Amino acid sequence: MINLVWLVPLFPLLGFLINGLGRNTLPKSVVGFTGCFTVLASFVVSLGIFFELSTSDTKSFLIPLFDWISAGSVKIPFSFLVDPLSVLMLLIITGIGFLIHLYSTGYMSHDPGFAKFFSYLNLFIFFMLLLVLGSNYVIMFIGWEGVGLCSYLLIGFWFTNSSYSSAAKKAFIMNRIGDLGFLIAIFLIFTTFNSVEFASIFPQVTKMVAGDRVLIIITSLLFIGAIGKSAQIPLFTWLPDAMAGPTPVSALIHAATMVTAGIYMIARSNILFTLAPQTLQVVSLIGLATLLLAATIAVSQTDIKKVLAYSTVSQLGYMFLGLGVGAYTGAFFHVITHAFFKALLFLGAGSVIHAMSNEQDMRNMGGLRKKLPVTFLTMMIGTIAIAGLPPFSGFFSKDEILAHVYEHNKLFWTLGVIGAVFTSFYMFRMMFLTFNGNFRGTSDQEHHLHESPSSMTIPLIVLAVLSAVGGLIGIPEIFGGSHWLANFLSPVFAASAGKVPPLSLDHTTEYILMAVSVAGALGAMIFAYSRYINNNHIPAEDRFDRGALAKLSYNKYYIDEIYTAFIVRPLDRLSGFFFRIADNKGIDGLVNGFGKGALEASKSFRLLQSGMVGFYIFMMVTGIIALLVYSMYKI
Repeated sequence: MINLVWLVPLFPLLGFLINGLGRNTLPKSVVGFTGCFTVLASFVVSLGIFFELSTSDTKSFLIPLFDWISAGSVKIPFSFLVDPLSVLMLLIITGIGFLIHLYSTGYMSHDPGFAKFFSYLNLFIFFMLLLVLGSNYVIMFIGWEGVGLCSYLLIGFWFTNSSYSSAAKKAFIMNRIGDLGFLIAIFLIFTTFNSVEFASIFPQVTKMVAGDRVLIIITSLLFIGAIGKSAQIPLFTWLPDAMAGPTPVSALIHAATMVTAGIYMIARSNILFTLAPQTLQVVSLIGLATLLLAATIAVSQTDIKKVLAYSTVSQLGYMFLGLGVGAYTGAFFHVITHAFFKALLFLGAGSVIHAMSNEQDMRNMGGLRKKLPVTFLTMMIGTIAIAGLPPFSGFFSKDEILAHVYEHNKLFWTLGVIGAVFTSFYMFRMMFLTFNGNFRGTSDQEHHLHESPSSMTIPLIVLAVLSAVGGLIGIPEIFGGSHWLANFLSPVFAASAGKVPPLSLDHTTEYILMAVSVAGALGAMIFAYSRYINNNHIPAEDRFDRGALAKLSYNKYYIDEIYTAFIVRPLDRLSGFFFRIADNKGIDGLVNGFGKGALEASKSFRLLQSGMVGFYIFMMVTGIIALLVYSMYKI
């Protein structure tokens, strides 16, 4: 089955071609079936590969497909790497991708661009699979750029709305900034190791000393790429604006695919980062700052999708914080659990928006619990999971990261717990404002309230179950588990394991850390309950929401405005200067000057053709005399 891994990306590619070429002729039922079936087929193959790998003594397989680039010393084969890390990513991408495709058949059923939407979704899945399967950085980069392109197409899917088109362009451009760092890193990697193949690079890296300057430069450039793709400070503002796309797109980008690419890339390159501790320190600092900044923004947002968007940015900050302290397994564990509950929450939000006739402002919702019982129950499970309350999945992955952070830096742990408290508050705030209290929408909206069709609720139920039990793959020894995930991923992180001290907290300390974290989350939940249910506050009437700090939070600390003032406008003025002076007057002036010079010269020389024989004889004699003088001068 492992040798058939090429089928995994092939199926979505076929789906893209079929739906793309037949978008004007195929009925919606065929389009929906094709889009869903191709991703489901990839999931089935991935499942078979997972089981075969689990029972195999060999945990890493290189599957060559064909010779791709061969020029002098540059030899880059097109080959796939099948190991525990890539296989788990295959299951996440295709499994959750299939659920999102299935959900989309209901959510997008009335959209005239139905077939085009599914072709874009299939293409996105193809490139994401290419990213995680590539056996070298070049194939990874192809997938990396491909998901960036597809995100542009999907975020701006409703491109007739200019603000949606602007959001798509913003995502594309900000990703290109990070991608430049990744691209330069690939060139430097090849220059240093004479290869871009993981199997050739990593053994060479293990022989290098920690803190090597070349490794610090390479990892810094790789991290710049991860910052762009995984929306960390300062390149995070594209992600909340990506909410302009249809809700299934938000779930696909924010949950299991594009935004986790940066975490995957660092996890794959773990030995490079382990031997560059200075870079890891920066990774942890950026992750910590991002999780706190995004969490404090989310507490005051009133758009249900914006709350979830900033929640994604914050949770990605947790993952980078984990990577920065060397908790590679914990960070990837959170990637998996986050994929479950964040996909659930976004699709649940889409169900609410669908029922509310495209209303996204929570201030105009309320009282939806009885009208949307399945959506409410599943979203509540997702909320409990992301809040880190036991025994749901987020509790295990978040606390594993925080335990490693505590051993690394007590201040970082304190700030991480504060971030967890904010997470619990803004998520329960979202739930209470949306589903509890009295309905605050219009009578027409209330009249049309209904639960979503089964094509939308079935994915919610499946994801709710995964969000509830997903933590079982990483039960720590303190609870009598063996942490299956850590054992399964151990071959991938084996090189780093010998250079990073293992977690050495005693059980009493672990219990205390968990208790503090859970107590903080419960306290935030109770505070949100008191404010938004007992006191029946809504943001427009709440003094907390009208304070100076709340205004800063609601306006996202004016970061977009700062970028506009100090980056966008100066660049606009500079480009305007070059357009007017360098382009119009310089380059165009030079080119047009040659044209005008030739034209004016031709006009002058035209006057010599007067038609008078005497003038012609005079010019001939003058020419003969000139030739004679020239000949005498040469002699």
